[in-house]
Amino acid sequence: MGTLTIIFLFLCQLSIIIFSIFNYFKPNFLTYIIKFLRKGIVKCKDSGISAGNRFVIPFLNYLGFSNINGEKDGSEVNKGDVVLIFEGNADVLTVERLILNFLGKLSGIATITNLMVKRAREVNPNVRISGTRKTTPGFRLFEKYAIEVGGDPHRYNLSDAVLIKDNHIALYGNIEELIKRVKSSVSFTKIIEVEVSSYEDAIRAYKAGADAILLDNMKPYEILPIVNELKGKVILEASGGITPDNVVDYARTGVDIISSGYTTHSSRSLDFSLDVEKI
Repeated sequence: MGTLTIIFLFLCQLSIIIFSIFNYFKPNFLTYIIKFLRKGIVKCKDSGISAGNRFVIPFLNYLGFSNINGEKDGSEVNKGDVVLIFEGNADVLTVERLILNFLGKLSGIATITNLMVKRAREVNPNVRISGTRKTTPGFRLFEKYAIEVGGDPHRYNLSDAVLIKDNHIALYGNIEELIKRVKSSVSFTKIIEVEVSSYEDAIRAYKAGADAILLDNMKPYEILPIVNELKGKVILEASGGITPDNVVDYARTGVDIISSGYTTHSSRSLDFSLDVEKI
């Protein structure tokens, strides 16, 4: 069982305990009357990319459900498609909204990421679409996983790589000295990326030894000269205000990476429904 799955099961169990304490997570009184075996069938009411069964299936198994079959994460789904079937004596309706919300959220992120990847690679076949740290508090691991289903998760946290941001440079005062000091203080395994917002600073960062340069909130026409100068010499990432509507413009510049917070903070959840049948 993977680390993410274990974390998901722990969070679900923690939620059940908390709700129980506040007398909120009560089974419906019909639970005590309706004792027969149940089958749960989750259907998609949208079109998109399915994501989340990697965690939902072991969660249902943990609760005592059986004969669980689900669509593989990353699969294309359409309206009416069955994405998950499970059976058991456990109260299906108790976990209904949790399952649907979780599948909907992750599938929505995977869908919009996949859309941006397809559009960008029509003009730049090797570009990678990645997420940012603009995620829901406490839910980052799962939202990053959903991005990974369709793209690249980027950094999970500040320790994954060294990102020298504009505020760091403003406080330290000298971009070249800051880069050199950081390079001498961290392991060679850590990529050092520098955030810039001008052609001049991009060149300075490259000459000072940056492994990657983040072109922050720059227009495509501002990025193009930097790509022409530094392409192949350093990793170039465009970020800031990039959406499905303008991702092609940024991809055309030839950057290596396009990162967008849109995938997590503005994506629409896919709509799923749960039907319950008596067995």
